[in-house]
Amino acid sequence: MTSPEDLLDELRRRRTGDLPTHGGRTLAYVFDSGLDGVDALAAQAHALASSTNGLDPTAFPSMLRCENELVGEAAALLGGGAHTAGTVTSGGTESCLLAVLAAREARPDVPRPRMVLPDTAHPAFDKAAHYFGMEAVRVPVDPVTLAADPSAMAAALDDRTVLVVVSAPSYAHGVLDPVAPVAAAAAARGIRCHVDACIGGWVLPHLDAAPFDLSVPGVTSIAVDLHKYAYCPKGTSVLLHADAALRRPQYFASAAWPGYTMVNPTMQSTRSGGPVAAAWAVVRHLGREGYAELARAARRSTLALAEGVDATDGLRVLVAPDSTLLALTASDGGLDVFTLADEMLARGWYLQPQFGFGPSPANLHLTVTAALSGQEDALLADLRAAVDAARAAGPVVIDDGIAAVVAALDPDALTPEEFGGLLAAAGLGGGGGLPTRMAPVNALLALAPPRLRERLTAEFFGRLQQPVLPAEQD
Repeated sequence: MTSPEDLLDELRRRRTGDLPTHGGRTLAYVFDSGLDGVDALAAQAHALASSTNGLDPTAFPSMLRCENELVGEAAALLGGGAHTAGTVTSGGTESCLLAVLAAREARPDVPRPRMVLPDTAHPAFDKAAHYFGMEAVRVPVDPVTLAADPSAMAAALDDRTVLVVVSAPSYAHGVLDPVAPVAAAAAARGIRCHVDACIGGWVLPHLDAAPFDLSVPGVTSIAVDLHKYAYCPKGTSVLLHADAALRRPQYFASAAWPGYTMVNPTMQSTRSGGPVAAAWAVVRHLGREGYAELARAARRSTLALAEGVDATDGLRVLVAPDSTLLALTASDGGLDVFTLADEMLARGWYLQPQFGFGPSPANLHLTVTAALSGQEDALLADLRAAVDAARAAGPVVIDDGIAAVVAALDPDALTPEEFGGLLAAAGLGGGGGLPTRMAPVNALLALAPPRLRERLTAEFFGRLQQPVLPAEQD
């Protein structure tokens, strides 16, 4: 038996190879308030409730009360009223899935129902369509603003449409879609309208943002993640419906067996109370004014970075940010953003590469949190140095022969052996493990159309995610 101390030491050693989760230098995936004591409070609350089970709220009424209070906080922040109903979920994807499921289940008369969404909507909705046998109709966004086009969205509605989706803001670019006209068009045809505010819902109410929440006529549901800008531990999001009747189709119940009658408001059955308790404690601790200060700090940092990016030779902000997300891209052909991302990582900053799609060129995404406040000049100085280094290195050049192989690949017929050969030909090696620089991988993936890129990425991750048998473990 291995001692607890040795196991914790080993875990700490392994964590040294991860991106930092605190300090504001990882500008995707993690959210840091920068405030002392918040993580400790969350950890203690999590430990107190981790063994409870949200499967049966009558068995653990403490967790039911925490969930209801979190829903109430979200409803008060996001335009909810006396009839608003909500659910705490495990994250934004589950909230999106449930919003789609409720819309589908509410219209059993519609064969292969459709949802209409802008090209910039999160792929969680495509996942929902895949899981639930629906059709996702993606509509091109305005090529300049990169926001949803209300006229085009309205034109895409038909008798099979059961849901319309807009973002507040879009993840890729930080742009707030025009919610009001899209929701009005949906309401005129009796169609639900869901607002994906997973990343912006706890920030935008504290900024000078256009109306986007349940107070907007026609909006029937909205999702906000607590583990994003509410700075709670991973595993909590809130899905709000304008009233309980809209939420009801989301529930699954079964009494068709000899055991207990199962009733689930979420995709999960058993749910640890740990994340719920941790979120409840953090939200109550920080309070409305505390979150307003954090949102304003992140917004100031975002605007300062945007100004600095635009003043950097070779770079530009892709589109003016409406919230605390930023996308930067090259302003000339001499700078490769994928190489720039590697150079920034070498300087201790993670900026997330995003591939070109439609009017959006290849770019780097930054999720700016309150922890970055005061470090803007340091980031911009490293960014300028990274630009110089990336220019000196030049863009990754893919051999014409490899490019031809990629162009000829059929994503539905690609074998793992073919993928291994492609990696080896690109100089990336045929075995598992992470490459030291991702620009060669991203340059290769950028050659592939989206369907092929999906398959290539799945194969790449499949090679990373391999079992380590007990005999091979440290």
